[in-house]
Amino acid sequence: MEYKDYYQTLGVERGASADEIKKAYRKLVRKYHPDVSKLSDADAKTKDINEAYDVLGDAEKRAAYDQLGRGHHPGEQFRPPPDWSEQFDFGGGGADDIFADLFAHMGRGRHARHGGAHQMRGEDIHAAVRIDLRDAYHGGSRTVSLRMPHRDGHGRVTMREKTLDVSIPKGVTPGQQLRLAGQGHAGAGGGPAGDLYLEIGFNPDPRYRIEGAHVYENVPVTPWEAALGASVSVPTPSGPVEVAVPPGSQSGRKLRLKGRGIPAAHPGDLYLILDVVLPPANNDRARELYQAMAREMAFNPRTA
Repeated sequence: MEYKDYYQTLGVERGASADEIKKAYRKLVRKYHPDVSKLSDADAKTKDINEAYDVLGDAEKRAAYDQLGRGHHPGEQFRPPPDWSEQFDFGGGGADDIFADLFAHMGRGRHARHGGAHQMRGEDIHAAVRIDLRDAYHGGSRTVSLRMPHRDGHGRVTMREKTLDVSIPKGVTPGQQLRLAGQGHAGAGGGPAGDLYLEIGFNPDPRYRIEGAHVYENVPVTPWEAALGASVSVPTPSGPVEVAVPPGSQSGRKLRLKGRGIPAAHPGDLYLILDVVLPPANNDRARELYQAMAREMAFNPRTA
């Protein structure tokens, strides 16, 4: 059988810390998750990434893997040490079944043969889910599909698709993680299942830009509204708002609406960025008005 280098799969050094391994895993999951990635091999890569983290993310499994694979290289043919089967029970599988069954059967070795119960909590799963800005303001729901390992009656592990309906709470912000208790990998020996962590991302919106709990929105105004001041109606994620444009405003001026950002535990602000838009000179009357302004105002912005 071919040796799999799980460190190479996650892109970390063999001496990487647990935090470095977890960080690398989360980054790769966000990149290759089938719900996010457009790559044709995203599903296969996600499977490999989860398999690698299932081993390297657990101290006991990692130690056993390091012992088993010492001195081997990716793609190289290998067999386990002669005494390995005395340490772990592989349920009758041969050497070619090692990588499929080894870590799934850990804890069923000496304890199992002596009738002891060795329980292990299942691994957590980290995935990404994308929402719309309105979901952060009002709450919402998403359907999430995950490929999960499943053990059949013969002890073989296969991948099955699992679908979950997830409630998106009001006030979530980019990068926040939602924890779904007990929705991770199944435990061993009757141990509890791990948890599922969904990292929140936002779908692109042509009107809004999001930074943490703050929201930025460009608001087009006419030259006379900017110059003379005006009250304009602005559509916002929480509904239309009447906003006072101060006289003498220029493009790029920010108007802050405190607490009108994402309603998180510490609500963000909504920043309205004024964008002065000139009417087109597409008829005789419009051109006459522009010519009158040019004669009477004598305004040169390059010398102002």
